[in-house]
Amino acid sequence: MKLIIFGSTGCTGRQVVTQALEQGHDVTAFARSPEKLDQKHEKLQVIKGNVLDFSSVERAIQGQDVVLCALGMPPKDKNNLRANGTKNIIRAMEKTGVKRFICQSSFGVGDTSETLPFLMKYIIVPFILRRAFADHEIQESYIKESQLDWIIARPVALTDGEHTGSYQHGFTADNKTVTFKISRADTADFMLKQLADNNYLQRTPSISY
Repeated sequence: MKLIIFGSTGCTGRQVVTQALEQGHDVTAFARSPEKLDQKHEKLQVIKGNVLDFSSVERAIQGQDVVLCALGMPPKDKNNLRANGTKNIIRAMEKTGVKRFICQSSFGVGDTSETLPFLMKYIIVPFILRRAFADHEIQESYIKESQLDWIIARPVALTDGEHTGSYQHGFTADNKTVTFKISRADTADFMLKQLADNNYLQRTPSISY
């Protein structure tokens, strides 16, 4: 498949790029700072661009099969880059006719907010990650309002652990076995498994060990 990855220089985005190439896909990495992506591969094309610039996003998406998004929030970001960038991606996809959109959000957004562990719910999210989670809320609302074939992945606390391919996904709030940890590598693994799987189409599966 022809895949384009937004947020390709971030920790999860890099994993998506690497694993997609290993699986034999043709990968386009869209990056504001391409020099941060030091990978070289015959099936990898790196495009320099700003996700807030609609015209460059539209050009990059033209001809792709699937769009994957792992946009982060830069320090001191005041532009809601994640949400507004995603809005541009959606608009470009609808204009160019690309339908499948796989986006990384976060556990604790939307209907999972009440099931966060105590420390996350009452300390970390309200006081440290408040802006990031608010940005994710807006991002998800744009996606859900779209006409795309979307899947929103909601990983729990991300780690730099190994790619195991073994984790829980789509679990409900009453599941007491989850650890509330997942590696970025396994988050990328899950996102790539959604390329042609319709089980979670227009759903928001959570991911955790």
